[in-house]
Amino acid sequence: METISFFDGRKIPLERHKVRIVQKLNLLPVEERLACIKEASSNLYLLHNKDVFLDMLTDSGVNAMSDRQQAAMMQADDAYAGSESFYRLEKTVQEIFGMEHFLPAHQGRGCEKVIADLLVQQGDIVPMNYPFTTVKAHIKRCGGEVVPLLYPAGLECQSDNPFKGNLDTDALEKLLEQKGDKVPFVRVEAGTNLIGGQPFSFANFRETAAICRKHEVPLILDASLFQDNLYFLKIRDEECKDLTLREITRAVADLCDIIYFSARKLGFARGGGICLRESELVNPLKELIVLNEGFLTYGGMSVREIEAIAVGLEETMDLSITSQGPEFIAYMVAELEKRSVPVVTPAGGLGCHLDASRFVPHIPQLQYPAAALAAALYIAGGIRGMEHGTFSESRDADGNEILADMELLRLAMPRRVFTMSQIDYAIDRVTWLYENRDLIGGLCFKREPNILRSFIGELAPLSDWQEKLAEKFSRDLPNSL
Repeated sequence: METISFFDGRKIPLERHKVRIVQKLNLLPVEERLACIKEASSNLYLLHNKDVFLDMLTDSGVNAMSDRQQAAMMQADDAYAGSESFYRLEKTVQEIFGMEHFLPAHQGRGCEKVIADLLVQQGDIVPMNYPFTTVKAHIKRCGGEVVPLLYPAGLECQSDNPFKGNLDTDALEKLLEQKGDKVPFVRVEAGTNLIGGQPFSFANFRETAAICRKHEVPLILDASLFQDNLYFLKIRDEECKDLTLREITRAVADLCDIIYFSARKLGFARGGGICLRESELVNPLKELIVLNEGFLTYGGMSVREIEAIAVGLEETMDLSITSQGPEFIAYMVAELEKRSVPVVTPAGGLGCHLDASRFVPHIPQLQYPAAALAAALYIAGGIRGMEHGTFSESRDADGNEILADMELLRLAMPRRVFTMSQIDYAIDRVTWLYENRDLIGGLCFKREPNILRSFIGELAPLSDWQEKLAEKFSRDLPNSL
């Protein structure tokens, strides 16, 4: 990978693109931000985007497209059936992943739904390195149970372990020996989302695949965040350092039975799909795609997005493009560490993750510390992050809270979107908030949905801490928004 050195000794990420289209952002005064967070019931999903300065909620569907992607969208074949746009995407997917079949879907959770509908039955258990909220909900909806088999080191917020997304293969072997008849598939998530975007190593994935084949259980890879995992395999894994990104991708894909992904992440566009080899699963999955997503040559996607995904997947094989997200994240993590702000280390993919359990240790988990920190950061800087903690969990069958393994606030880094000054602004506001962390208080539900409550649930502060935080900001930064 090309390294750029500054004459003054600094080491900062260098954008490898130029900006040609811009979108105006609004930075509201702190008094208005306070009003907005109250109107949104302290749930940042419920904010109006016009009231957000830096939207670091997610990298899903908000990555900047390249000029080549925009140009490709103009040649879209807008046909319901048999679109040439689909066949161009199918050919790209086949070349990159080496699998015969590609079934399009509107996004990643569409893939998760049809896979769960086909394969998961009442009483089944699905082992994985770590679950994401939507896949867990679909498996539970079908009567199954998710069994996380992450190595314990993966849940250590501060670590120098380069592959904290590894699956515990000893535990997997034991589980399949004892309950293999209840396991419809094993799922591995690339760039494990809810523990800080942490990758798996190639050796661990290869061992996982060998165990699955020994027990004749399909191995499914959620490749939505594979772009970041691919980068880390290239720069951290000795087995992969001399391989191209395309060679690493094929080596990983050759170990899988099924790969699915959200192109809102992998591909810089909006859509998704399932890649699989010739098997008895192909035709049943095709039927479910037609039933749930749309016809087999569009799958609920715009054909313009299909053209953009084909180009975006090819661009993912370019290290100068793939490296920019992780490099910006590593910069933000390192700068916050210098300021003693608690963050997840080593820096992973997807975004910079604040460790709310150490940031606001005075807030108990039943008062949703990561969600409280998210609301506080919006007040402090107009920055929208995403809570990954107990607020994102669901209650058990008896109505009791399930406490999250980690309480994180994710500050996502959409690819090719933010400038260095905007990242420095976010670092500054997080630092100010950390200096005033004792002002942050807890939250409680005022409306709690039964499913995926973090998306639409409504919260309320347990005191007037939000007003006090806004007042302190106005005193400390009287001439600043």
